[in-house]
Amino acid sequence: MHRSAAPSRRGFLLATAGAGAALGLAAAGPAAAGTRPRPHPRPFGRYGSPAARRTPRTLYVDPHGRGDFTSVQAAVDAAEGDGWTLVLAPGTYRETVSVDADRTGATWIGASGDPRDTVIVYDNAAGTPKPDGSGTLGTSGSATTTVRADGFTARGITFANDWLRADRPDWTGTQAVAIKVMGDRSAFRDCRFLGHQDTLYADTRDLGLFARQYYARCYVEGDVDFVFGRASAVYEDCHFRTLVRPDLDAAPYGFVFAPSTAGANPRGYLVVRGRVSSGAPDGYYKLARPWVPSSDTTARPMLTVRETHLGAGIDAVAPYANMRDAHPWQDQRFREYRNTGPGAATTVPENRPQLTRAEAAAHTREAYLGDWRPYERRR
Repeated sequence: MHRSAAPSRRGFLLATAGAGAALGLAAAGPAAAGTRPRPHPRPFGRYGSPAARRTPRTLYVDPHGRGDFTSVQAAVDAAEGDGWTLVLAPGTYRETVSVDADRTGATWIGASGDPRDTVIVYDNAAGTPKPDGSGTLGTSGSATTTVRADGFTARGITFANDWLRADRPDWTGTQAVAIKVMGDRSAFRDCRFLGHQDTLYADTRDLGLFARQYYARCYVEGDVDFVFGRASAVYEDCHFRTLVRPDLDAAPYGFVFAPSTAGANPRGYLVVRGRVSSGAPDGYYKLARPWVPSSDTTARPMLTVRETHLGAGIDAVAPYANMRDAHPWQDQRFREYRNTGPGAATTVPENRPQLTRAEAAAHTREAYLGDWRPYERRR
């Protein structure tokens, strides 16, 4: 056990990110989530200001007091109903944020366009005690940001959870969610999601809702099941990075994906033209394992990874594993198509189920998202 070597994400939060790593793509270790230390002279960039409001339903948030609000949650509370836009000035917003289901069609914009500059972060974990003493927060309760509403869009923002196992080595509830997204038609462009275990919870509000989500040019990092849930989610041109585990001495360190797709849902997670890199030794990560939760034992997790570069950190011999022996990964809907890189090498064919060319035609963003086309919007 080498807990003393654990990286301090809180230290990164105070650091200025390195040049050329706007989405963490060049980072050798955990991505810097920090913001520039001085207030920006034009905090809202090209998006107006309280004195020159873009629309009556545009609100401005700035931790230095130059907007309508200094916290994101205060702005969310004020934005009742449909169609509000929140413009977030550069800064670190250390708070938890919750968007109720009736606040539909919301748009959050990081004003600088660089997700390093605008960070929403907190440090709750599943094992964190509830304030009222009635137990612990649990996985969902650990989320820094929770979005229940349909039609949510975010651009140029970092969503982070900086809780560290090294701080509480005695805890078993080590899940620490950066964001939980449950609404249909949820889109994220040029965003970062930073955490360790259970970073990005791409889920639905209930079993009967096949929520569609779209992630474009995003960066996600973590270790255990750090992209998980039951949404129908498309990850296009995204970078997934697996972290070093100072608390472990042997493989596996963790799993990139843990979908829990409802059995009745024909569309789970689709990764297209992505990249999986690693700070860990070669072969120390699995690509995925299926999550069949006790609340839905009929789930049939679904993951398709296509035309994606899988780095050496992925165990090419056995890229999939079971979460529970009662639900072997071979019984789920895991497929690959035309992946590249050392982690995609097919050394044991039965461990790398592949789509045929004809089957691959049904695994596209158009097929997964149906009549919702977020990829056609102006970028």
